[in-house]
Amino acid sequence: MQARSSRLGRLRVQLRRLFYGHRPVAITFQAGLLAIDLAAIAYFVATTFVADATWLRVVDLLLGVLLALEFLGRMLAHRHPMAYLDNGAALVDLVVIASLFVSALGVNLGFLRILRTVRLLRSYNVLGQLKRRFAAVRQNEEVIHAALNLAVFVFMISALVYVSQREINPKIEDYIDALYFTMATLSTTGFGDVTLMGSTSGELLSILMMLVGITLFLRLAQAVFRPGGKVLFPCPQCGLQRHELDAVHCKACGHVLNIPNENE
Repeated sequence: MQARSSRLGRLRVQLRRLFYGHRPVAITFQAGLLAIDLAAIAYFVATTFVADATWLRVVDLLLGVLLALEFLGRMLAHRHPMAYLDNGAALVDLVVIASLFVSALGVNLGFLRILRTVRLLRSYNVLGQLKRRFAAVRQNEEVIHAALNLAVFVFMISALVYVSQREINPKIEDYIDALYFTMATLSTTGFGDVTLMGSTSGELLSILMMLVGITLFLRLAQAVFRPGGKVLFPCPQCGLQRHELDAVHCKACGHVLNIPNENE
């Protein structure tokens, strides 16, 4: 019993070095995990537009096994394995892994594929890793982060529309229909050819999208297409990070900033 406990302890130490270490082997291992994360997110987004097929279930099973092994490894590498489950990202991963195994059996594949879009929330962790590794990501962090916020917001709202309307609305048969309605509503285009059904749920969701969704969508879109609104320049007096590009004084403490021009 003691020998088994000792082997498990050594395994946990090795996993901790791989997941969180800074040696070349650990860095290579972490880069591989990053590639898996990027591929999984791309796969989940792409397959929301694809009809059911046998090859999808095979890929789902293989990806489910791979992500389950990664999850188990992270859990064992944590100093307090059970406390790892308190992490919101861990719960998202569990939902995604469960959806992969269930969908591999052919059960309600369309809904489960939409459910996997919650994996997009993992994109923020991926962005943090990319920022540490690539200078280009650090230089364009604001635009990339704004674009990520916009993509996550649109896909999650579209998933909510699809899940709530797919069984009662003949005009929302797949995720593309839900995405079309979401973009038409959030961009205030409002063609009117697709409307939400349901005397209470549909109306409440429509009100929520109009009151909250449109405002957030426009602000997120503005952050992507007009990223130059403020410049990152920490105030040496109070530490305020962002100021107007032509600011002379810090708006918080009044300290002279001397923000350099781009060509300086």
